This record gives sequence, structure tokens and C-alpha cells, in this order.
Amino acid sequence: MSVQYKSIKELKNMLNNRDISHTELIQETFLNIKNNSKLNAFITLNEEESLKKANNLDNIAGSGSLAGIPIAQKDLFCTKDLKTTCGSNMLSNFIPPYSATVIKNLENAGCISVGKTNMDEFAMGSSNETSFYGNVQNPWGENLVPGGSSGGSAAAVAAGIVPAASGTDTGGSIRQPASLCGISGLKPTYGRISRWGMIAFASSLDQAGPMARTAEDCALLLNEMCSHDEKDTTSIDEAIPDFTENLNSSIQGLKIGLVKEFDLSKLDNDVVQIFEESKKHYESLGAEFIEISLPNISLSVPTYYVVAPAECSSNLSRFDGVKFGKRCDNPKDLEELYIKTRSEGFGDEVKRRILIGSYVLSAGFYDAYYKKAQQVRRLIKNDFDSAFKNVDIIMSPTTRGAAFEAGSKGDDPIQMYLEDLFTIPANLAGLPAMSIPNGMVDNKPIGLQLIGNFLDESRLLQAAHNFQISTDWHLKTPSGSKS
Repeated sequence: MSVQYKSIKELKNMLNNRDISHTELIQETFLNIKNNSKLNAFITLNEEESLKKANNLDNIAGSGSLAGIPIAQKDLFCTKDLKTTCGSNMLSNFIPPYSATVIKNLENAGCISVGKTNMDEFAMGSSNETSFYGNVQNPWGENLVPGGSSGGSAAAVAAGIVPAASGTDTGGSIRQPASLCGISGLKPTYGRISRWGMIAFASSLDQAGPMARTAEDCALLLNEMCSHDEKDTTSIDEAIPDFTENLNSSIQGLKIGLVKEFDLSKLDNDVVQIFEESKKHYESLGAEFIEISLPNISLSVPTYYVVAPAECSSNLSRFDGVKFGKRCDNPKDLEELYIKTRSEGFGDEVKRRILIGSYVLSAGFYDAYYKKAQQVRRLIKNDFDSAFKNVDIIMSPTTRGAAFEAGSKGDDPIQMYLEDLFTIPANLAGLPAMSIPNGMVDNKPIGLQLIGNFLDESRLLQAAHNFQISTDWHLKTPSGSKS
């Protein structure tokens, strides 16, 4: 019995009913990885250890709500004794001595980490074209990008290789690839999931989250990924609900906000039409739409591209050829060690953002750029606070369009940055947001974004699940089949 395109819930039933053994499930997962090697979705595989864990589960009753479920881990989560590269030459030989909290949480729940997925270098990119290990291919088209930076994770789920994957979202890096690959992806409230052991890009924005075929699977994963972590000073010490509890509750009377400042007339007609059809579908489920104003939302992209590079330049200063990671050959002195190591270890996009960040943090420009950006960020957060007094969730397209061709935007970084136009605001405000499939443009999937209030992931997942049990966009696959 094939496990390709099966959901977590379906696989759990198959394992419980002994329709398939844990070992058979993991063997088929690695066969699917090899059969889809052209996608370049994985950097490092964990086959021997995965089969060992599966065999143990077959011989000893498994514990944990996700016992035996294969999962792909984005390659910027530290994994003990398994190479962690961040898609960079700088960390091409780095084997961590510990695992990130989110990895431990998932594995304690019984998940089997089958490998580390390809990604934009240090999570900097919107197309998975900046990885030292080469581009990831979108399963929906040979020359299409999967989105980024969690492109490898999205491609692995979309191709049916694994039912779930971990991702991270700094400005849309879970939601944007989820949209372009036709899967569901959730960025939780900032601090909901521990960042300890997650190699930092921009510390005040980065957040881990689940990627899967369905909102229900995302809820199952989120239940296990969340925990308060004393090792992470940004971790929120709040009670963690069962995110599956209210999934099937009616959304009759749900108030959904539509942002007046989002000018959808500039999008392709197909994208606008799909969005309008999604609105009608939510109305048929009992939801009510209310126009809201986020006056400072247009400043989100420039604000992000001051704050994120500033924090990246600080975080990446640790990669100097001294402590760990790559070291250049035969430097004549310490200065040359730094220069050559960073020149050889970092790719162009990472260098670009380090330079921008160093500039905006410099003595002469800190007040004019970084401080001002943080002030504008607060205004954006205040706008959301005001809006959520009148609505329960906010809805928008996830992306400006469907997946684009590899290389089509590489010469214009600004156009690439605008790929995150709809996703960045939620990161600046620290709010939960997710993308779910809601249509097709030229036989390519496109996503719908739902943004929730602080710590209100349950309502987001409920709204997404209600949409999915009454539509079939999340069941469409690149092979044309349905699960």
C-alpha cells in the first residue's frame, strides 16, 4: 500500500491498524526521496538512524502521539550528530553536539527525522536559489521555484515524499513556499515555539512552524512543537491548548478583515478571481467580511529590509573562521583569515544583507535607519491591535502570483524582496499566520493567507480546516492524483 500523499492522520491509522509497519513506512519514504532526487529537496539524509528507530517501534510499542511518522527537518535546526549546514558553504562541515528544542519535542512525540532539507542560504531568499547546494525544484514544474527559504521542506511535502516538515518563517519563509507548492504552512505567534538550537537569521523575527498537506496535520504538529523553554529568552510562558480541539467547530459568525490598503488590482486577474471565490466560500460557511484599515502596512517591506539585515549582520558575525564552521586555507594573518573565510563561505545574497545591516547599524546611520524602522514597526503592530478589536482574523492572498521560473528574478533583488509583500507584516507584528491552498493559476497552486491575533492559532487552524473540509484544493498533487 503506497504511503505517498498520505496525511499524518491517515498514516497514524495505517500504523495503528497494522496495514503497514514502521519499518516499511520509513523504507518507502527513503525510496520516495531517491525517486524524487531531481527536486534536490534534501541536503543530508538520516537513513540508518531512521530505520533503526522504525525497527525499535515495530518491536516495542511506540509512545508519543506521532510515533513513527516520518518528518523532514529544515537544515537550520541543529540536529545532534547530523550535519547542519543552513544551505551554506560556511557550515558545510558543521555537526552539532546537540539538537534544537523543536527537534527534540518532535522526536519525543515519536517523529522520525529522515533528513535535512535544502533551503536558501541562512534562510535569506524567496525562491531557494541561494543555497550552496543548488536550487530546489518545485514538484509542480521542472523550472519552477518552490519559494523560500523553506523551499526544500515545501517541495518534500508537495511531492508526497513526507507527510510533514519543519520550516522557519522570518518574513514569509513558511507561508510563501507553502503557497507556491500547494500545501499548508503555519507561522505561529513569535515565541510560541522555542528558537533554541535554531540558527538565527533575524532574532526578533524568526519563528519555527509546521508544514503539511492539511491544516489538521499542522495542528497535530503544533501540539508537539510548542513548549516553554527556559533556554530561550524569547519563549512565551503560556498554557498550550490542544490545537485540534476546535477544528471541526462551526465558523458561523466569524469576522474576517479585508485590508483596505492591499491594492489587489495590481495582481493578475486570475489571482484576484481566486481570492474573490475564496471570500464567497467563507461567506457560505457563515463568515462575515469587514473592511479594515492598516495605515502603515505599506511601510512593511522597507521596514523589514532594515531590521532583518541589521540583525543578520550581528548574528552572522560569529562565523569568522575561528570558532566553528569553514576556515580558509593558509591565511597570512588574522585579518586575512576573517576576510577570506567570509568571502569564500558566504554567498552573494548573504553578503548583500550583511553589508546593508552593517550600514544601517553604523554610528552615523543608526538613528536614521534602524531606530526609525523599529519605530515604524511599532506603528504597524499598533495598527493590527486596533484592527483585531473588530475582526477575528485577517485574510489576504499569500503571494502576488503562482510559482515563477528559476532565474527570472535573480538580477533584481527588489523584485525578489517584494515576493514577501503580503507575508512580512505578520512577522513584524509577531502574529500567527498561515497559508492554505485555494486555487490554481495555469496549473500551478496558489495560497490564501489567514492572519490571527496574538496566541490565537486555534482560530486560524479552525478557519483553515473548515475551508479544507469543504474544498479539495489541498488534495491536488503534482501527479494529478488525490489522496
